Amino acid sequence: MRDVTHWKYAAVLTLAVLAVGCSSNSKKELPPAELVKFDAEVKLDEQWSRSVGDGQGDLYNLLTPAVDGDSIFAAGADGDVMALDRETGKVLWKKDLEAPVSGGVGVGSGMVLLGTLKGEVIALDAASGEEKWRARVTSEVLSAPATNGDIVVVQTQDDRLIGLEASTGTQRWIYENSPAVLTLRGTGAPVVTNNLAIAGLSTGKVIAVDTQRGLPVWEQRVAVPQGRSELDRVVDIDGGLLLSGTTLYVVTYQGRLAGLDLQTGRVLWQRDASSYVGVAEGFGSVYVSQASGTVEGIDERSTSALWSNDSLARRELSAPAVFSSYVAVGDIEGYLHLLSQVDGRFVARERIDSDGLRVRPLVVGDTLYAFGNSGKLVAMKIR
Repeated sequence: MRDVTHWKYAAVLTLAVLAVGCSSNSKKELPPAELVKFDAEVKLDEQWSRSVGDGQGDLYNLLTPAVDGDSIFAAGADGDVMALDRETGKVLWKKDLEAPVSGGVGVGSGMVLLGTLKGEVIALDAASGEEKWRARVTSEVLSAPATNGDIVVVQTQDDRLIGLEASTGTQRWIYENSPAVLTLRGTGAPVVTNNLAIAGLSTGKVIAVDTQRGLPVWEQRVAVPQGRSELDRVVDIDGGLLLSGTTLYVVTYQGRLAGLDLQTGRVLWQRDASSYVGVAEGFGSVYVSQASGTVEGIDERSTSALWSNDSLARRELSAPAVFSSYVAVGDIEGYLHLLSQVDGRFVARERIDSDGLRVRPLVVGDTLYAFGNSGKLVAMKIR
């Protein structure tokens, strides 16, 4: 586990990153940009809403709901976990883990997976909420564990990738990495296929290991640290990885946005970018919430920007999500914004949670689920 000094550095850096748009030597931070007025072109209708524990809690957690079949699962930092019918919002079960949840929610193969600040991975039965097992790992878990049904893979805050038996939680393997000297507080969730476990690291690299033994298959550097200070050299991959077909999409803080070949790690395309929340993909385009608050649509074939909307500067945006013909992002004041995929213009806006919307909206079919920082979970459809 990291020493206290490193943890303090990480905490300080989190605050620095949240003051996006300000350089490390700025004397005064600029406030979030005022919202611009526009004529709404579509209407977001609330289908249902529920309160889930204390939501993201007092720390900079990124607890994102997950859907499996007809159920949606969500967790609060206080340890409350809920399963709900995703169409009606009816509570199917509720569980108090009696532990501070900091990583989640992962679902698959009949399991709900969560990580804690105490360095535990917890597996619940998806149908009943009963605890199946609890496993100790090397440090706090700040992202959702992932599974393919045979193995559960978790990335810890100290940049280790750990494989656990899905049936028992027994450790199968551990892949060691040396974290960067200074990092953002957080990690992206790993991606697990039938034979690969892939993760983005604080050093700006993406690694792939085989799921059976944890042996390296490929490694690709996406960003090279640059600058004179350690703060300038931070190139964390904190927004997670996005897998679409055989292409793996990744973006780093103060580095690059890239598309990688899943099997080989070969860079298919790349361009400069800086984001700590992640990307979305749809209709041959990639969408990114930049650390500055600018939202961009990028043509995957030419890697050129199709459009750029900087009206949400310094509003600490969530990762984007593709919703129908639109791109959805949340912000620090709890507004959900819909932008056109064609030109990035605003088409709708709805305030969800006055405490903010930090995590990526979750889209399943014609329904968008937004999970506010206070724990408000809302299902919405476009009218």
